[in-house]
Amino acid sequence: MLLPCAAFCADKNQYFIPLPININTADELTLSRALVGIGPKKAAAIVAFRNQHGPFASPRELTGVKGVGEGTLRRNAGRISVE
Repeated sequence: MLLPCAAFCADKNQYFIPLPININTADELTLSRALVGIGPKKAAAIVAFRNQHGPFASPRELTGVKGVGEGTLRRNAGRISVE
């Protein structure tokens, strides 16, 4: 049985996240909910990396974060922006 998107999305996300997200300003919750393969721990690592090294110049710089590789970048190609 298929459920309407509104019912599924309301349970999973609780709020709408417009895409793409700016990885230089997004908080941990936004990162973990908007990006495929990014849970709370990786989202925290992304924010910590950004705080330590400064803003990301390109999405590819996410691969400097432990646990974020090329596959994660491919799966999130249309979801990530840097501004």
